Amino acid sequence: MTTVVRRRMGVEERREQLIAVALEQFSHRSPDEVSVDDIATAAGISRPLVYHYFPGKDSLYEAAVRRAADELANRFVEPREGSLGTRLLRVMGRYFDFVDEHGPGFAALLRGGRTVGSENADAMIDDVREAAYRQIMHHLEVDDPGPRISLVVRSWIGLAETTALTWLDGRRIPRAELELQLVHSFLALASVSAAQDEETARVVRRAVAEERPDSPFSELVAQLTATV
Repeated sequence: MTTVVRRRMGVEERREQLIAVALEQFSHRSPDEVSVDDIATAAGISRPLVYHYFPGKDSLYEAAVRRAADELANRFVEPREGSLGTRLLRVMGRYFDFVDEHGPGFAALLRGGRTVGSENADAMIDDVREAAYRQIMHHLEVDDPGPRISLVVRSWIGLAETTALTWLDGRRIPRAELELQLVHSFLALASVSAAQDEETARVVRRAVAEERPDSPFSELVAQLTATV
């Protein structure tokens, strides 16, 4: 007969396990639908032991949101290699990977504190947006952005969030199509602003000049030319 000996986890190791389990649970169901008992069962421990490491569900939710927020922010990190359109397309691919993997958890993350009454969760998603903003500005090579180019980038980040949430509701549009559409939307937003702002115009001219014939921005220019 073989005796199975369970290894006792340290405090931090157990906390990390519970955060990972909670994030997995929140990825499949809304946090409102996940109980402490669900998390305890999935972790293979008792309910009181969960409370030993976290004061309550809200604190565990916040820890899981922080983990998800950090992971989502990292999806925007991209080497400055290739054309801007190609880089943004790679970023959108990783962004939608996260959305696809986490589903309801992604929706809960964007709803922030409204899900379980956590104001800290709101601050965390704001941190994600700010990290995404800084990364995009890095790729635009803009160190001290003016108000118009800032508005373009922040509007585009909001558009990506809305598009992803809408896609989750039935997934009626192919994901790859939406990823490319978002890249095209960035150039479209920037082009409209460029008509009134020289800083944005410089960004657009440089981005289009760097594109190859088969790159995302070149494809959009060709499509618009044919349509007009």
